[in-house]
Amino acid sequence: HKSALFFMPFMVLPPLMEWIRVAVAHAEHRRSFSVDSDDVRQAARLLLPGVDCEPRQLKTDDCFCVSRKLDAASTEAKFLQDLGFRMLNCGRTDLVKQAINLLGPEGINSKSEQGMTPLMYACARGDEAMVQMLLDAGADINCEVPNTVHQHPSVYPETRQATALTFAVLHQHVPVLQLLLDARAHVEGSLQDRMENYTETPLQLATAAGNCELVSLLLERGADPLVGTMYRNGISTTPTGEMNSFSLAAAHGHRNVFHQLLAQSEKGKGDVLSLEEILAEGSDVGERSSLQIEASRTGKAKLKALREAMYHSSEHGYVDITLDIRSLGVPWTLHTWLESLRTCFLQHRRPLIQGLLKEFSCIDEEEYTEELITHGLPLMVQILRASKNEVISQQLAVIFTQCYGPYPIPKLTEIKRKQTSRYQFICVYRVSALYCGPLYVDPVTECSPSDAAKCISPLPSAVSVSGKGPPQDYLRTDII
Repeated sequence: HKSALFFMPFMVLPPLMEWIRVAVAHAEHRRSFSVDSDDVRQAARLLLPGVDCEPRQLKTDDCFCVSRKLDAASTEAKFLQDLGFRMLNCGRTDLVKQAINLLGPEGINSKSEQGMTPLMYACARGDEAMVQMLLDAGADINCEVPNTVHQHPSVYPETRQATALTFAVLHQHVPVLQLLLDARAHVEGSLQDRMENYTETPLQLATAAGNCELVSLLLERGADPLVGTMYRNGISTTPTGEMNSFSLAAAHGHRNVFHQLLAQSEKGKGDVLSLEEILAEGSDVGERSSLQIEASRTGKAKLKALREAMYHSSEHGYVDITLDIRSLGVPWTLHTWLESLRTCFLQHRRPLIQGLLKEFSCIDEEEYTEELITHGLPLMVQILRASKNEVISQQLAVIFTQCYGPYPIPKLTEIKRKQTSRYQFICVYRVSALYCGPLYVDPVTECSPSDAAKCISPLPSAVSVSGKGPPQDYLRTDII
């Protein structure tokens, strides 16, 4: 069974069944019961060479869905609701009141087949005027996309639990984000206090995109960079099972954003310490200890986040970020050290290779696993073989000595190979080549077998040569 989305484009016009198959696959992917023009454009992008189109945008056209199982009244309500969403999607702020009357009993907070409200669509488009009108009309600014698909069958799995603030960050609309934050939108999106987080926060999305302006704005409003995303099925590619803002910045190579997060965390740490000093004068021992415990928890959470970020930066080849984290005092693991060394070797960054080899002694011996033997030693031998730097060679020698241990090195027996002289080669060559017939030419005398008797053979004790077979003297052991 071949996937409908992965194949080579046709050099001629594809058959009609291919168009239908690929277009239906796109419609099913967005959980729609009908194929629209954008599905056909996406099919053309795959089927025809040299054809491209923009990605599908979030819009109210996607939520048009009428099932034959609905009665006449429900079908009419669906059509009216779809008309209301279309009126709001056109950007006409003077039609807001008329559109609200068509949306249904929930009014301005009605949700489409995708589980999105008119405010979410306006934030995704970046329509600042429409966002302001909807907020003035009483739109719920913290409304979430539902998890269930019974009432909203076309909900995208990636948008579940997303808020209007999430869509503004996803599409990087800074003015809309500023407007929502001024209207007291929850800066962490759908995340609630003391609850496990199964969706990305707005700060995580802005960090992954590398937008410094969005990150700065969210940090100023109190977004926590230490919040991580967990996975409901328990399957994760991260060692600790969650991704925080530090990890996302490191994994995508956004070094400036990573420094922004570090600066904000250091600022918060300074605020906590100054608050502790202020309250210590008029507080008892119990209150002091509680502040110290809270500061200790924050420090442990930050160390855990930085270790996670160090892992991702080394995995994705961003050595500069890895070394920045190392400079903060985060200890090496064998895996992060090896991946960083491999990246520096591939990028021919000799000064960094020297620094990493010097850091090998900082790795805890408990980290010495089978990976050191299967991947580490072959990599270091490869570096030793390719390097012409004496400092690197000496550092590698120290590492090899440390890995070998204090045991004496056993004596190595030199294997002597029998070297073949040029004289012996000519003898063997003549004996074997004479069988080739009259086309053979002696490499020394440049004579053919028929003229061999007229030529002077350089071999001692050689008899006259005939073309019928090899001379017996050529096979003598004292000659060969």
